[in-house]
Amino acid sequence: MSLTLVIGNKNYSSWSLRPWLAMKQAGIAFNESTVLLARPETKEKILRYSPSGRVPCLIDGQLTVFDSLAVCEYVNEQHADGTLWPRDVAMRAQARSVVSEMHSGFAALRTHMPMDIRSRDADRGQTALRREDVAADVARIQAVWTEYLSQGGPMLFGSFSIADAFYAPVVTRFATYDVKLSPLLSAYSDCVLSLPAMQQWIAAAKAETETIES
Repeated sequence: MSLTLVIGNKNYSSWSLRPWLAMKQAGIAFNESTVLLARPETKEKILRYSPSGRVPCLIDGQLTVFDSLAVCEYVNEQHADGTLWPRDVAMRAQARSVVSEMHSGFAALRTHMPMDIRSRDADRGQTALRREDVAADVARIQAVWTEYLSQGGPMLFGSFSIADAFYAPVVTRFATYDVKLSPLLSAYSDCVLSLPAMQQWIAAAKAETETIES
């Protein structure tokens, strides 16, 4: 097996979850190597794999691909026969648009509702939602989900795609912080959480003992 995905703690590393889930859903075989985050030696260890000093990164023989979206694009082209994006041109463009929005945006949500799969903290969620910037991020994500799920579901663009991989960490955040969802969005969240690969990630996250204060 030539592919190795270098990731951070499964409980906390939302960026690691995205390509990991995409690769699992596509049936791509790979090794994984974990670098524990928020430790004095973390940056030094990651730099052994990735020049960016961040996880995730993918090692394919002599090639290193870093950044979650770059990894997803690479494995889609080289190992998934393009199946991780919708086949339809217009749908593919829309999927890439919402992925790019997640990739570059929603800073307030990331800051005030960090991924923490083991935790359940409705009080922190309510406090965060009183912030205008967090409430705006949550409203925008819910609008994106509603727009595309209303076209049929069960995933954002019918079947699983990179778009669902990129919003999967948000599904866990909404569960952690008890964000209220419409029946349509609750059904989508349940669908994502019930994916066998997602269940595998969640079980591993719950088994971790490391704690990162946020």
